[in-house]
Amino acid sequence: MDHFDRIWVNVHLATMTPDATERGEIRDGALAVRDGRIAWIGRRADLPDMPVMEVHDGAGAWLLPGLIDCHTHAVFAGDRCGEFEERLEGVPYVDIARRGGGIRRTVEATRAADLEALVALARPRLARLLAEGVTTVEIKSGYGLETQAELRMLRAARALQRAADMSVVTSFLGAHAFPVDLPRADYVDLVCGPMLDAVAAEGLADAVDGFCEGIAFSPAETERVFQAARAKGLPVKLHADQLSDTGGAALAARFGALSCDHLEYTSEAGVRAMAEAGTVAVVLPGAFYMLREKQLPPIDLFRRHGVPMAVATDANPGSSPMLSPLLAMNMACILFGLTPYEALQGMTVYAARALGLEKDRGTLEVGKRADLTLWRISRPAELCYWLGFGDRLLVERVVAGRPSAATRRGLG
Repeated sequence: MDHFDRIWVNVHLATMTPDATERGEIRDGALAVRDGRIAWIGRRADLPDMPVMEVHDGAGAWLLPGLIDCHTHAVFAGDRCGEFEERLEGVPYVDIARRGGGIRRTVEATRAADLEALVALARPRLARLLAEGVTTVEIKSGYGLETQAELRMLRAARALQRAADMSVVTSFLGAHAFPVDLPRADYVDLVCGPMLDAVAAEGLADAVDGFCEGIAFSPAETERVFQAARAKGLPVKLHADQLSDTGGAALAARFGALSCDHLEYTSEAGVRAMAEAGTVAVVLPGAFYMLREKQLPPIDLFRRHGVPMAVATDANPGSSPMLSPLLAMNMACILFGLTPYEALQGMTVYAARALGLEKDRGTLEVGKRADLTLWRISRPAELCYWLGFGDRLLVERVVAGRPSAATRRGLG
């Protein structure tokens, strides 16, 4: 190495490495980038003397890994504001879903939208996430519930990857709900056969997800989906134990799932299974808040058994219409009792692990992608503290070592 492409000096670093103390903080630090990767990190006084193409003075700001939103449903059409009003009037979400609302209402609108419309609708949602420091986002299908509509959603997500200043990871969620126009058993056959075949043939999914719940797929049906995913060489994830304990967490762990998400009703046996499998627990406080749930996810059990906890927005039109990762972290602290450090880990290092990307991003370490966010804050915990102020805190953002559009506009 004979030069750096860019260096950041006069910054405080929070590396977020999981085995470090105090967020892996380096006061008065510096970070160097070469070919889109972190090439050096440490105290400014120790920065190697070599040619540099660009020098950025952070003016005492904090440099952190780019945030990772590891669970979203950001591609969809329509909204469910009417159902929001119903829930406020006391109608349970389960009742709304059983009479054809909920996910099925969004399915109807999403099926009617073409590829260009889905991309156009999702683009401002991703821009909102980007404005609050997200550099990697996961997007699920699951609002098509027929082959062509599911493929269209995933194609839209891939198109957003090409157009956005962030990385987009996709999950095939055909096993989200059951369509009204096909018998249950036939739809399971479709998901596990022709639908997954088509998704895999186009390389549209980085993982296969499912919703194992009393109002969705049974454990036996979910197992069939996972077996089909394994046959295609695709990793699995699961919406598990959100409304009841179906044993979803243990089932997913048995298949080596990258993550189990929601988990309000997960038992200690399920937590132990996740710990043994190395499965990440993704907590979703937005859905918990919007549905006014009372059952908390077993945070203390996750800590006791060493299950890493990720935090995500669960951005979707029904149960979590939230596009603020900072608000998600605040809610994880206030509603679920995470510490600010745990919440920040949940949006960086453990979110990366929930997507199988921990070797590439999520911490500030030599060799990893230079997905960086520079914040004008007094300490990292401030990112979990402010409500509705995230884009004003952001000074500069870099994705894969190049300044983003937001940086070129001079945000901050």
